[in-house]
Amino acid sequence: MAENDFEYIFTERLQLRKVTPEVLNFVFTALNNHEQMAFFGFQSPEELEIENKKFLKGICTHNKSFCYFQLIDRELQNIIGWCGFHTWYLDHFRAEIGYGLSSDEFKNNGIMSEAMEEIIRFGFSEMKLNRIEAFISPQNIPSIKLARRFGFKSEGCLKNHYLSKGVFEDSEVFGLLKSEYDQKK
Repeated sequence: MAENDFEYIFTERLQLRKVTPEVLNFVFTALNNHEQMAFFGFQSPEELEIENKKFLKGICTHNKSFCYFQLIDRELQNIIGWCGFHTWYLDHFRAEIGYGLSSDEFKNNGIMSEAMEEIIRFGFSEMKLNRIEAFISPQNIPSIKLARRFGFKSEGCLKNHYLSKGVFEDSEVFGLLKSEYDQKK
């Protein structure tokens, strides 16, 4: 793999750069620290060290993987967030979707909706997922609205599901099946 082998999906305002285990292996074995920081859009060596530790501990198993996309502003060419799938159960054709923006300045202008439309399509068509799941804090109203906009349905609540800043938080479970997605299209 070489840098020009990266895969992209293009939207009106975004370049979505695909990141897989193979891509991370290339980044951490073929690029120097400066190039790695540029790839991730990190501002400090500490951010890179955290990512490197995750990589060294192993981010996949024999039956789980991930596939996410960096959100790159097409005009400014800077990384402004990510969206994609983690906890991808290869044997069960399901994955958890996650997303985030690097700064509040990018929120509330449809960027994540623009990205999610392509990421969900990619999950069902290219990854052959049958089910996409989202675990969202009940207090995260914008994220819940985003999931519902794409047809995710609430399936219940997992008590004390995530540890955040030393506090256990609940997660509302949302799911979207391929059949529901196809029907909506």
